[in-house]
Amino acid sequence: MLVLFPLVVAAAVAAQSLSPSVLHAKRSAPPAGWSRVRRHAPDAVLPLRFGLTQPNIDMATLETLLNDVSHPDSPNYGKHWSPGRVASHFAPSNEAVHTVVSWIADSGIARDRVRVSSTKGWVLLNATVAEAEDLLKTEYHVYEHDSGTAHVACNEYHLPEHVVPHVELVTPTIDFNAVVRRSGSTSTSTHITVGQPGAGTVNPVFKSTISNIFSELEHCDTQTTPDCLRALYDFYYLGPFAASKNSYAIVEYTPQAYRGADLDMFFKNFSSGLVGSRPVLESIDGGVVQDVAESFSFNGESNLDLEYGMTLVTERQPVTLYQVGDLEEGASFNNLLDALDGAYCTYEGGDDPTQDGIYPDSDPSGYQGCVVFFLAFFPCSNEFAAAGNDCGTITPAHVISTSYGYNEADLSPFYTARQCAEYAKLGMQGVTVLYSSGDNGVAGNNGLCLTAPNDPATYNTSSPPVQSGSGQTFNPSFPSTCPFVTAVGATQVIPGKSVLNTTHGEEVEQACAQVIFSGGGFSNYFGVPDYQKGVVEDYIKNNLTPSPYPAGTYNTTGTSRVYPDISANGANYVIAVDGQFGLVYGTSASTPVVGAMLTMINDARLFVGKSPIGFINPMIYSPGFQGAFNDITKGTNPGCGTDGFSAVKGFDPVTGLGTPNFLELLKLWSLAP
Repeated sequence: MLVLFPLVVAAAVAAQSLSPSVLHAKRSAPPAGWSRVRRHAPDAVLPLRFGLTQPNIDMATLETLLNDVSHPDSPNYGKHWSPGRVASHFAPSNEAVHTVVSWIADSGIARDRVRVSSTKGWVLLNATVAEAEDLLKTEYHVYEHDSGTAHVACNEYHLPEHVVPHVELVTPTIDFNAVVRRSGSTSTSTHITVGQPGAGTVNPVFKSTISNIFSELEHCDTQTTPDCLRALYDFYYLGPFAASKNSYAIVEYTPQAYRGADLDMFFKNFSSGLVGSRPVLESIDGGVVQDVAESFSFNGESNLDLEYGMTLVTERQPVTLYQVGDLEEGASFNNLLDALDGAYCTYEGGDDPTQDGIYPDSDPSGYQGCVVFFLAFFPCSNEFAAAGNDCGTITPAHVISTSYGYNEADLSPFYTARQCAEYAKLGMQGVTVLYSSGDNGVAGNNGLCLTAPNDPATYNTSSPPVQSGSGQTFNPSFPSTCPFVTAVGATQVIPGKSVLNTTHGEEVEQACAQVIFSGGGFSNYFGVPDYQKGVVEDYIKNNLTPSPYPAGTYNTTGTSRVYPDISANGANYVIAVDGQFGLVYGTSASTPVVGAMLTMINDARLFVGKSPIGFINPMIYSPGFQGAFNDITKGTNPGCGTDGFSAVKGFDPVTGLGTPNFLELLKLWSLAP
């Protein structure tokens, strides 16, 4: 046996090296706005990244782990994990590392060209296009976006059969659209693309300027102010009392930026104690509050988020601004996640170069920062600083609000699954992650819908569906469809109704039907989580049986994640932007408002020595919280040539569970362990 063992091992290795290649991921067509231009040059260099399979990362296991610290019936409720425990629990196996590295080396690539991240999560190889095409059995092409942005991708790629179990995804391959970079070489207002992950935007929609601001609550159906929101949602709180222990972060993507003069203009009218105050800047990958370009497109989102977020938590609770990406490279959600969790990064900038901002920036004027978390034999120190993106440099805030989003179909199922798992890890650490659900009803950003294949039940494979302006199949939003985030939809005060009537139990809100429509629907990628099964079954049984639409219009399996989870007012917001007041609309408005409420609930818990609320979905869907939301039963979320879904009694894919009753939520979470 001792003599034969090396022969057996050699035979096994040889058999593996000869294992057949199988399809790993495929895209049938580029997303809307992209056109294939030419084959990529064979001698061009691609930074190939192989995301290794993590243990315990399947959705069922993640949900079990997250429920253990988030479900009201769990004895471990609120006992959140440390970052170190999370990292070690999900570290890929030595077998995965060895298998992938050996396969690359056996393919003729010198082993010393292959790098492995310190957490063993990624294998990196700078390969020529010819080498990459040979490894992945594919062809790389250059694509061009309508904006002029160039992009490198393939339609499909293959891996050896024995490698497949050890690789979650490979980049760059089939994914598109996470960063549409600016054109030109000078940072002027005519050469900057508004910072936004995804092919479209969830930026607020500007309707008109206003000259008179109403202070009376009787006018909240035409102008939404902080006092309107307090009255609508019983958002009255004497605190904060534990501001030094608490944290609330709002995420913005450069070149979107606030104007200090606008903040003061708003604060002077609605929160005088905040005049002169600014958010605490946490710059990620060179994130800068730019003042080169000033218009609603560049300032509207940031101004809205910060004017309301800061006002509603008061001047005693600092608000952190996660400003992501420099003016040259741009950024995506993965760049944010890199900064929050070093284990998510690879060695050299950590992401899909066709999806995410890659740092150090290739433009010398861009961000050249130091990687804090990478190969152990390249320490990041003052003496030997390695340039790269920000990895593990930020301690996550207790509540993180983001008003940006992709269409689910912008990205491959592999890409979204890996990112969704990261949100679960944040939840396990006690972080509440909020995302706006979108402003186009059942359609995606830019009103795009899905076309063939016309069977949404098959989309959660390796191939994303096709999008177009003429599609007729509903197009869900991501990350809202990830079951480990809380998706926030939009409502409005019914015209002619007064928010003062909420004290009498009258329904004064409906699903937003002015300018924007609350994003909502059924995921094509993610299964229904346990916390949501009961309400989803009830909605389908009572409202979609039989379905009002032809087969293939949406995912009718009844087993998919439904969003949004909750909603808040998203219409007629009074904001100050570029020196004037105006009205804006969007789930961009509702999301930071919900974030402010949850931050104040954390304050009450932290003040008495309890943990932050963390991932809230298992709690808010539980029977004990049924009375903590104002049910919305009027309105729809049209799109794709249909009326979309309807808001009804109970949960629905338009407004979720409804709008929050702050005082009731405060009471219930104060009673939780």
